[in-house]
Order: sequence, then C-alpha cells, then structure tokens
Amino acid sequence: MTATDYSLQFANDGTVLRHPERPQPRYSLPRAIKNFRLLMKDKEDTSLVFKIYESLPSSDFMPRVRDLALSERGEDLRRSEPNLPDILDDHETLRKTPKGSLGHAYCDFMESEGLSAAGLVAESDKLGRTKYDDLVQWFGDRSRDTHDLFHVLTDYGRDALGEQCVLLFTHGQSPTQGHLLIGYAGSANIKKMAWGSKAPVMGAVRQAKKTGKGAPRLIEQPIRELLKLPLEDVRAALNIPEPTEYRECHRIWREEGIDPMDLLASANTSNELASA
Repeated sequence: MTATDYSLQFANDGTVLRHPERPQPRYSLPRAIKNFRLLMKDKEDTSLVFKIYESLPSSDFMPRVRDLALSERGEDLRRSEPNLPDILDDHETLRKTPKGSLGHAYCDFMESEGLSAAGLVAESDKLGRTKYDDLVQWFGDRSRDTHDLFHVLTDYGRDALGEQCVLLFTHGQSPTQGHLLIGYAGSANIKKMAWGSKAPVMGAVRQAKKTGKGAPRLIEQPIRELLKLPLEDVRAALNIPEPTEYRECHRIWREEGIDPMDLLASANTSNELASA
C-alpha cells in the first residue's frame, strides 16, 4: 500500500491515518551507524536514538499503525487515553491505586530515577521534527511514552545491560532494525567493557527479545486500567517472566568485582589494576 493510499484512510473522528505532507522515511544504514557511534561516545544524548530509528524505518510500521489505529480497540484507546504523559506523570492519582499495583511500582521507579514521561517527550522534541495531525503521530507518541513502563514490567533496570534488554524486548513487541542495531551492538560493547567476564550478556538480551515477542503488545493495552492492577497480575496477564539471565549477569559481575550499574568505571579500575 502506498503513502497515498494511507492518506485516504481515516478514523471515525476524521483523523487521517497518514498526513499527505508527512515525509516518506528514508532508509540509510550508514547514517544509522554514524549516529550509533556518536551514541557510544555520549550515551546521555537520547536524541541520537531517535535519529537511528529514523534512519532504519520498518516496512511493517504502517501496517501496524493501521491495524491498531483504525480498529475498535484503537478508537477506544484514543478516546480514553489521548495523552499518556498526562496519566503517567499524575503520581498523586497513581498513588491512590492499591499497594503493589503497577501504578505504585511505576511511581517508585520514575521517582527513584528522577524521570518523567514529559521529560522523554522533551528529549524527542529536541529533534525539531514537524508534528502532524495524523494517526502515525498518535502511534509513535504512544510507543515512546510506554518505554519506561517496559522497565517496570520486565524488571530490567536502567543500567547498561538493562537498557539493551529493554530495547530487545521492544523489538520483540515492534520489530525494527534500529532496536536490533542498538540492542546487539550495545550488548557487544558491554561484553568488551567487562572483558573476560562469564556473565551471559547475549543470553540476557536474547531472553529479552523472546519475552517481548511472546507478550501481547503493550501499546494495544488500556494503560490507565493496567496501572490500577497488581504488578504481578499484569506481568502474568502479559506473559512476562522473570529476567533470569539478566539477574544472572548482575550476580556474576558482583562476584567478579564488577559494578553492574557502572561497567565503564569497573572496566577502568580493572585495567588500572592489570597495568599496575
């Protein structure tokens, strides 16, 4: 189906599936690799992550947008959850859910990490991309806004390996070459930093990818309702098991004297000791 065909499809409220002025994505592996190398030098520059994704568009993206956005479920989600950051950043309301809920766990995670859903939006906006009043915009925004929920549901932390695992989990949910490039290349870089370690790094990311593929897509779920439910019940309903390989990596690293939360510092310390 062509871009023109997508611009002729509309939701019940008249929102176009793909705005006719939205530029066609251009595939460029060299550009993606260039931005990945920059990301390895400055891992805090999350704008590079978005640039990598833009350089490696998926041929399945528009069919996924269409299948959800034009479905009855998609229509319901757009009515009940038009803007996820407003829901996710309302910690006062989320704290009123029962103890042990996904909502409480999400608040604990975001507050402990100093994060907000609005902050991720701001990082995305730094790219200065034109926004279009279409269903592609809604789908892309919703995909972005569920990222930190993935951390909470999977129990992958924000350490280097945890982020790679979340990326491969996300690939399992919504396959893109961008997730594969960052996830696997980043994991290889972790193995390099912890050279000689017995930690099953690649096993951890492969498990994450399998888990993501086997779980119902979170983007299609009623997030507001899930936040009210017990965290363990949500994990069970979404078929998300414990991240055993990831935890094994952390256990082995600690035994080897490596700090899982700061692999670079641990690697530098090891190198200094080896050269002494």
